[in-house]
Amino acid sequence: MQDYIRDARESGGQEHDLFVGLDVDKGSIALTAFDRSGVRKSVKMPYDAEGLLSFIRNHYANRRVIFAYEAGPTGFRLYDAIVNRGHDCLVVSPNSIPNAPSNRVKTNRLDSVRLGTLLMGDQLKGIRVPSEAIRKLRSLVALRYTYMEDIKAYKCRIKGEMLLWGLTFPAAPKGSQWSNKVVGRLRSLDCDVIIGLKISSMLDHLEALGKHMRLVEVALRSFIDGDSDLRMCVEYLMSIPGIGWRIACYVLSRIGDHRCLGSSKEMGSFLGLVPRENSTGEKIDRGSITRCGDPRLRSMVIQGAWAAIRRDPELRAFYERICSNHPQRIAARVAIVAVARKLAERMHCVLKEQRRYELRRAA
Repeated sequence: MQDYIRDARESGGQEHDLFVGLDVDKGSIALTAFDRSGVRKSVKMPYDAEGLLSFIRNHYANRRVIFAYEAGPTGFRLYDAIVNRGHDCLVVSPNSIPNAPSNRVKTNRLDSVRLGTLLMGDQLKGIRVPSEAIRKLRSLVALRYTYMEDIKAYKCRIKGEMLLWGLTFPAAPKGSQWSNKVVGRLRSLDCDVIIGLKISSMLDHLEALGKHMRLVEVALRSFIDGDSDLRMCVEYLMSIPGIGWRIACYVLSRIGDHRCLGSSKEMGSFLGLVPRENSTGEKIDRGSITRCGDPRLRSMVIQGAWAAIRRDPELRAFYERICSNHPQRIAARVAIVAVARKLAERMHCVLKEQRRYELRRAA
């Protein structure tokens, strides 16, 4: 998934005289190089950054080179190697690369030709490549989220298995359905041996997943505490009503370096919280939100918005004002999305200005 703000550099320009399009997979690199006279050279080589740079150095010495390749599962190791050698490189989102609908032939070589052509024609924009610290943060956050989703899935499987065989889930107060007491009662259910074995096995797996998730959370807290910049950014985000530690970590992992943030409007657009629009002339046609970007992040911010209106009088007044301007059947949904967009702007503000949020009373 592409980052919050694209790299500001243009793909071409007068400062380069060699344009190299790369199509990268796990085992090979398809390379196509164009110079300003239009001469093209295509080669295929094993995936090796040093081999790629040696080829450029041997065949195009003293050239001002710029590279471009699509973001993919190989990550940013190739980007790091190229930039560390003093060359410019664009990592491009696949969705942003123009492609003719009539183009029905796709190969690695043709993809590298297309990237090289677009690069030379100044038609590519690169994503903002995250720093190593943000990459590690993103990896830990994603791992924690994976364990959390697996835990939810196993809880549903256990309940589904009990429903299948007509077993009643033990009664428990709200919020304690999976306490140690309830789990102990599940392990001692009066049921067939095979069914009991299956439920016990799933409970064992559930317990192991919970243990792994707690270990990841400890590692995540330790990693953030060990980086002063990340720690301060998380603290600034948590000063906003409705934003807790987990939401702050996820937001920071997706946004990346706060020093590269643009305007506050971009934050709402990144989260997919701005309305669709299809206007022309004097006709203005706006619809539901775009839902662009990371759906997990958008869901988290909307959940934070429900907590925020209980703690922030200003947001509560804003929520009620939006509700009063819409039909009752959609009022709450529209209003909470508007509150989430305000939260997004606040997060942008505290990160951009590197300060804590100050709670204000409603007018």
